[in-house]
Amino acid sequence: MKVLYLVTAYARDPADVITPWLVETIRRLAARGVAVEVLAPAYRGLASQTIDGVRVHRFRYAPRGWETLTHDQTAPDRIRERPWFLGLVPGYVAAGSRAAAKLARDGGFDVVHAFWPIPQGLLGLHAKRRSGLPLVSTFFGVELTWMERQFPFLAPLLRRIVRGSDAVTAISTYTADRLRKQVPGVDPAIIPFGAAVDAPAEPPPYTYDGARAFELLFVGRLVERKGVHLLLDALASLPAERRALLHVVGDGPDRAKLEEQARRLELGGRAIFHGFVSKEELQRRLETCDAFVLPAVVDAKGDTEGLGVVLIEAMSYARPVIASAAGGIVDIVRDRRNGLLVPPGDAPALAAAIAGMMDDPARAREFGLNGREDVAANFSWDVIADRLAEIYRDVSRRRPRRGA
Repeated sequence: MKVLYLVTAYARDPADVITPWLVETIRRLAARGVAVEVLAPAYRGLASQTIDGVRVHRFRYAPRGWETLTHDQTAPDRIRERPWFLGLVPGYVAAGSRAAAKLARDGGFDVVHAFWPIPQGLLGLHAKRRSGLPLVSTFFGVELTWMERQFPFLAPLLRRIVRGSDAVTAISTYTADRLRKQVPGVDPAIIPFGAAVDAPAEPPPYTYDGARAFELLFVGRLVERKGVHLLLDALASLPAERRALLHVVGDGPDRAKLEEQARRLELGGRAIFHGFVSKEELQRRLETCDAFVLPAVVDAKGDTEGLGVVLIEAMSYARPVIASAAGGIVDIVRDRRNGLLVPPGDAPALAAAIAGMMDDPARAREFGLNGREDVAANFSWDVIADRLAEIYRDVSRRRPRRGA
């Protein structure tokens, strides 16, 4: 079976760190006899290429210097910050639709799969019309927020994309519920995405016993919705003798502001910002942390975590987690089974959860082992790839290629 992926961004070279989950999805599907090729927009004139064995088709949509609508940031964020980028969207949709239709018609594909259906679903519908191939659409949540808050007039277009799709998936129950509100009657299959780091064959030992500093780990983009500002407040509220140490891995537009907050709170060496790290370094930090924290909030733009894949990564290392009960996080974290959930935006509750985990290392160890079991059962790549492959087989059986 051969599937065409329509995406807004894909790795520009083998070292590019964007969309690692998509790269892993493609790799896992290949082992199940599903070959995937990718159609993505160009970036500053970047041509079609093959990356780690995956054929990546690029479509040009603007002069070379202007082709930055995607990749550096999500397109919605780009447009929010620089509204003139909205003028690139018609050319993007037109060029992408032509490219998608030609590939779907001539490339020997069996299925077209559109990720972020606003706007990739338009490309998918055009490809479906021209080729007769079945269309799968996958929603993440942020595109629904963008549409609801900035472009509500696109609601009829969203309904058209959903009803024109042969299968619809969502990465979490949170995203599925939001989609149902926009398109009554839709019943998306919930298929998350998995960890971008390899889980160890055996769970690393949990060594915290109260005799040393309790090491907290946060991994993610430093933006408002991740809630790192609350984590710093919670850390500052803990008495110094609690000896909690926070490692922040990742970068983003809020980094300077967060570092200034840490200085203002006089956290000193209790909060360390590492920026981006290598895959090997990330794995080492997952092995050695005592708890992983994701204090997500609903930000000023209405965005929150669609899923929280970093939690899956931490749990695959048998680390206990502390997170906000926000967005798709509640699909992953089962309160008092594999971690602790706190109300979003509640720094005192977050501090109490950290202190409680420090006080009971045996329970923290149990949370970590339970989390590893839960990931294997519900979020492993085997489970995810099997579900996707079955959807592709199902839509292919129900809607054969035109002219077949």
